[in-house]
Amino acid sequence: MVLDKNTAKKTAELLLQINAIKLKPENPFIWASGWKSPIYCDNRILLSYPIIRNYVREEMAKQVESLYGQPDVIAGVATGAIGIGALVADTMGLPFIYVRPEPKSHGRQNQIEGQLEANQTVVVIEDLISTGKSSLNAVKALEKADANVKGMLAIFTYSFDTAKENFEKSEVELHTLSSYEHLIEQASETGYIKEEQLRTLTEWRINPSKWLQ
Repeated sequence: MVLDKNTAKKTAELLLQINAIKLKPENPFIWASGWKSPIYCDNRILLSYPIIRNYVREEMAKQVESLYGQPDVIAGVATGAIGIGALVADTMGLPFIYVRPEPKSHGRQNQIEGQLEANQTVVVIEDLISTGKSSLNAVKALEKADANVKGMLAIFTYSFDTAKENFEKSEVELHTLSSYEHLIEQASETGYIKEEQLRTLTEWRINPSKWLQ
């Protein structure tokens, strides 16, 4: 769920501006899953732009506080959300931890890096939501460590139905700064994409796994 439309469109505008989100309907990307896609998102790029990363961290910190008050800990999902998660934690003056996709195969074999005590309240920071599986895997690891996960806040979501279903099934509350709908609206209004490209982006969103097959 996007809390504020103005923030959603501003975030989309900034991500397009620095090519963190690339729209290429005429020359599709191929995701690791094998899906063909007219869009590619790499929000880690924003860390290289101080003004934009500060905007994102301040908006995320503001929304975390609005939604959940002051949690005990901020957790980032590795690797994409480690940077922005640490910035949000720093802004709020809170401890930071991050969660690996799986436990390390050596050393202490940690999946959660940092200090986490049982029953502490945690808000999870994510950079991008596609199906939500990797994000929810991090939540499961935190809950296994007896954390009280209040919810998740991400920079951007593709708004796939499967992600919505996965979060609802897991009973995890998800909010995002921006979304696919706000992205293509912003791109269309600013002339970043043409009408024909807008149709392609809209069609892809209906059934992304089958697009161009």
